[in-house]
Amino acid sequence: MKISARNVLEGAVKEIKEGATTAHVLVDVNGQTLTASITNESVKELGLQVGGRVKVVIKSSDVMVAVD
Repeated sequence: MKISARNVLEGAVKEIKEGATTAHVLVDVNGQTLTASITNESVKELGLQVGGRVKVVIKSSDVMVAVD
């Protein structure tokens, strides 16, 4: 796979929480957990399973940080 995004992180699926239409896929990337919201259909099409190796692609025009 070739992709133009520069923020590609490798990790392992930690947990998959399927809802009515959307799943939250928790991915462990070097001890940090990232969560992706994707369709339940995508989970099935990608064959995602807990423990499976994946690449997390982050494409965003803005990153915000806030404090109290």
